[in-house]
Amino acid sequence: MPSKRDYYDILGVHRSASPEEIKSSFRRLARQYHPDVNKSHDAEERFKEINEAYAVLADPQKRAAYDRYGHAGLNGFGGMPDFTNVDLGDIFEELFGFGFGRRSGRQQRNAPRRGADLQYNLTLDFEEAVFGVEKEVEFTRDEVCKRCDGEGAEPGTTKSNCPTCGGSGEVRASRQTIFGSMVQVTTCPNCRGTGTIIGSPCKVCNGRGLERKTVKKKVDIPAGVDSGTQVRLNGEGQPGLNGGPQGDLYIALNVRPHKYFHRRDDDILLDLDINVAQATLGGEVEVPTVDGPAELSIPVGVQPGKVLRMRGKGVPHLRGSGRGDQLVMVNVAIPHKLNAEQRKLFEQLAATMGTEAHPRESGFLDRLREVLGG
Repeated sequence: MPSKRDYYDILGVHRSASPEEIKSSFRRLARQYHPDVNKSHDAEERFKEINEAYAVLADPQKRAAYDRYGHAGLNGFGGMPDFTNVDLGDIFEELFGFGFGRRSGRQQRNAPRRGADLQYNLTLDFEEAVFGVEKEVEFTRDEVCKRCDGEGAEPGTTKSNCPTCGGSGEVRASRQTIFGSMVQVTTCPNCRGTGTIIGSPCKVCNGRGLERKTVKKKVDIPAGVDSGTQVRLNGEGQPGLNGGPQGDLYIALNVRPHKYFHRRDDDILLDLDINVAQATLGGEVEVPTVDGPAELSIPVGVQPGKVLRMRGKGVPHLRGSGRGDQLVMVNVAIPHKLNAEQRKLFEQLAATMGTEAHPRESGFLDRLREVLGG
């Protein structure tokens, strides 16, 4: 009969190894040699050997006896190591995907849990996004049922212990493994882990303990928001479970396009058409802004594509003080039709300016860069 291998050699650790080092080595080897993963002919035997070694070295008393007397020192513990007395729950759960009763599933399920967050989509006008606005939103969420006070049972009735699990919220079933008979713990399918059965469900919430409500809330939208901005209302989401905190409500904003204005960060862009005479002679023109009509000085001989800046006429900074600017791109509108007097004047002007044409050194891309560069 072949002699047993040294347990420390099996786990690949020194005799002075700490419990953490032993456990870490066992995890690694158990994953490597588990028969569901390793198809080698000796994988099952190696796996049994690894677990036998861990069952001894993970137990302080058995380890002390083994260190002093070797395998013979384990005879006082009944010979073959007893796996059922070793805390392998978290390891087996990691390897096999189910629990072995080391933790109370009911305690985990009944622990306080935060409620789910909700989202509400809100569309704003351009000016509302620029200057901020107070809006009323209407949405639905669950709230604690007032009739049963969240218990789920009709007033005057009580819950009873689940007959399937006896009130534990868990059912246990034996499963044969290579280690022998192991107990598998699962959520009770009858009470879904609550441990109780409602004989007379509440007529309002039908036993949920929650009822659907339509809620109206006023929301302060700060100045300077844009499409994609979210405003959070703390504690206005779904109710928590088992005394947990309520979730939040997120207001997701979308801004309608404006007839004239476009936005780039905190600057407002405006295309402005002026006539040939205004471009040539310059002067004051009235232009729209988010604050209302304002005067803009057109320099003499302004060229098409020139960007004029109106400071402080843009969007308020969402974080911090001050505002962006309004950037006005000047376009010269060429008339399609002229009356007799206008044609005569243009002909007289043309006669004084000659007929030569000159290529430009800059074009549309340069003007675009000027706009985007601010």
